[in-house]
Amino acid sequence: MKLVILLIFWLSIVCVGRTQQNLLPLNSFYKDQLFSGKGSAHQTLPSFLPAVESDIDLLSAINDSAPMYYTFTHILYQKHLIEIKSEDVYLTISPAVNLAFGKDFGDTSDRSLYQNTRGIHVEGDFFNNFSFSTSFYENQSRFMRYETDYYSSIGENYVQFDSTYATQNAVIPGAGRTKPFKTDGFDYAYATGYFVYAPTKNLHIIAGNNPQFIGVGHRSLLLSDNSFNAPYLRLDWKFAPKWKFHYYRSRLLNLLRRPFGSSAENFYEQKGYSSNYITFNPSKKIALSLFEGSVWNRGDSIVSRTSHPLYYNPVPIVSGLALKGQDEVVSLLGINTHFSVNERHLIYGQLAVNDYNFEKIAFQLGYRGYNYFGLNDFMIQLEYNYVPSGMYRNENPRLNYAHYNLPLAHAKGAGFQEFILRANYEINHWFADLNAVVYLTENHVKNEHLSLYTLSPVSTTTIVYNRLELGYRFNRKMNLAIFGQWTFRSESQTSSPAVNAITVGIRTSLTNHYTDF
Repeated sequence: MKLVILLIFWLSIVCVGRTQQNLLPLNSFYKDQLFSGKGSAHQTLPSFLPAVESDIDLLSAINDSAPMYYTFTHILYQKHLIEIKSEDVYLTISPAVNLAFGKDFGDTSDRSLYQNTRGIHVEGDFFNNFSFSTSFYENQSRFMRYETDYYSSIGENYVQFDSTYATQNAVIPGAGRTKPFKTDGFDYAYATGYFVYAPTKNLHIIAGNNPQFIGVGHRSLLLSDNSFNAPYLRLDWKFAPKWKFHYYRSRLLNLLRRPFGSSAENFYEQKGYSSNYITFNPSKKIALSLFEGSVWNRGDSIVSRTSHPLYYNPVPIVSGLALKGQDEVVSLLGINTHFSVNERHLIYGQLAVNDYNFEKIAFQLGYRGYNYFGLNDFMIQLEYNYVPSGMYRNENPRLNYAHYNLPLAHAKGAGFQEFILRANYEINHWFADLNAVVYLTENHVKNEHLSLYTLSPVSTTTIVYNRLELGYRFNRKMNLAIFGQWTFRSESQTSSPAVNAITVGIRTSLTNHYTDF
């Protein structure tokens, strides 16, 4: 063991040049830039995200390089608020904000919408091969009615004296558990962070609790950043020129309070999560990846235990087949692929099967196109997703494909067809962003991913969602922008009025908070 540690230390000194190992932000702005090929013309595009900056070099490629003659404008447009540099250390500190105010004119009550987020974002590089990032956010919010209703319906579950569960403390995707704030508002805080260590050029060791995403689309049917942060260990290993392997292990929670405990609040039920992801690049234009994402049994409301030893197995499919039917593990199998027609056109897709049940198959087909009409920074994205009812549900609901009472894959769960049109354009820091979504739901149960058997109503309806955003982006390192946004959402089988909301504000956006469901 000592010999292995000494070998890794030696390789970290002699094999790696000075470079940033930070992970690229997952916000859609950065994903759109990444898949346009900026900063990565010599690389194959990654599909297990977030990617390591040293592999892509995206931020330096997209950052504003125009001359700045004042310290204030230099920081506002091109730098972090505080940057500390020395021979072996590079540390940055920036505020993180989302201050917005709005009104839903479809809501007949006299209620305003607001988002009040204050936070801090810190990143650092030490020596040649170690980087870290940490962020903390404090929030108070009031959302549109459809958001409030959904977040409240998936709150944490407290056991009652009669052994039933009551739901309270709403849960917000990407932001976690809340407590009430004033009238139908929410108060919540959350933190994310990670470190990346590169002992060699072709190996990255990553640990933290920041969101993950698999695919090149707007959605992922395999693993997305819709859910909440979970602690994890991840290894990215390029073991051959055309092959790369991602090993990911995490701990998930069902928001079911255990009936017994020694602390002020009893613990939640735990489960394990593992993902083995192998990518083959026959050329720089083509990628074909095999995915296995497994949820592991770690006990129930009374007994806790460790996952089965095969939890650590890195070979896809083996664990699921060996333990099938033993209530130890449920595996989601999938394929992710993309093909670069040329540097401006990208076709992609996914296929997913839950626990070897080929009667229910989910799939995705999408397209990204860039620089239409000769306009730089103009993107069009078309995407179709089909997910059958019950896709991520299992016989043992404790092993449903969910974390923190939120779907691990698509934000809508299952039981729908989805058509997406996204388009955005930016010129001289001014930008326009369009997101149009149509859902055709069939036998859709919005809470079927929860770990309790429920009698939620089944819906077959059509949902139309449109969001148009106009704004001015100051700083691409923190995605700092002022914006104005119009949102329209209607649902065919409901008595509730359509959403027709206007919002204005200022924000830094490094992660995604999906509202298009």
